[in-house]
Amino acid sequence: MASTFRPIQFDTRFDPQTSRPVALAAGIVRVTAPNASPYTFTGTNSFIVGHHRLALIDPGPDDAAHEAALLAAIGGRPVTAILLTHTHRDHSALAKALARRLDAPLCFGGRHRLSRPLRRFERNPIRNSCDWDLAPDRTLRDGETIMAGDLNLSVHTTPGHCANHLAFGLTDRDILFSGDHVMGWNSTLVSVPDGSMADYFASLDKVIALPYHRYLPGHGGEIADGPAHAAALKAHREMRNEQLLEAVRNGAHTIGAVVDAIYPTQPVKVRMAARMTMMAHVEYLEGLGKLKVRRGIFGMRLSLA
Repeated sequence: MASTFRPIQFDTRFDPQTSRPVALAAGIVRVTAPNASPYTFTGTNSFIVGHHRLALIDPGPDDAAHEAALLAAIGGRPVTAILLTHTHRDHSALAKALARRLDAPLCFGGRHRLSRPLRRFERNPIRNSCDWDLAPDRTLRDGETIMAGDLNLSVHTTPGHCANHLAFGLTDRDILFSGDHVMGWNSTLVSVPDGSMADYFASLDKVIALPYHRYLPGHGGEIADGPAHAAALKAHREMRNEQLLEAVRNGAHTIGAVVDAIYPTQPVKVRMAARMTMMAHVEYLEGLGKLKVRRGIFGMRLSLA
């Protein structure tokens, strides 16, 4: 299917300087984990926030080299909190061990949970990537301000990529730690029922309206104009909605046929992610009353409403 839509521009020119501390601003250091993959780009970004007293955002994967790099960058300074944007294991697997080692409370948006209940015969395709057993010492709430080392952060709930996703904004600057909600290198994976496309759209609108300009994402480099990029991501997802409806209109009545129509030349791993996100678009359009979905043990059939 030929597309008439203009693609979003992603920036993949990022040098992670893996396992090395990179100063991004006063009181903000990034250390990127050595877990590069098609889903994590160059690896997960961990952020050390503060000057004399610190907080650690997203400790990352359970990797000894990454743990050593974080401890070296912390340099013996007290850590008052370990914060998680969300509980996918590439961000959270090291959190429990580091919380014990640093004697720091673990703070995030509650235990990992699905965005909706599983349907009959349904499985969560990313269930093994989720940190189901991790519990917070403190559950963070939308709109509250917390001390992160010797800096103040505002907590913003941003579900969509997953149900307990948070973003953190520095209260005295225009910097937002956007986690996996807004990234510059690629669009965010939204995989139902772990995530929700309706929530993702609402959270994009939310961060666009917040008073932050500079976004520091969980993967890839800094986004200089965060709200503009978030708006472009929203337009990109709206484009996918229209492409999906067009594909169904042209006879694609299964998810596989939709993916073939929209992503005809993409490699297998990209198509796997695309299939998950297309499922999220299907549910979103079904909720809007634009798509009819007939579900059965062997899959689903799509038709226009």
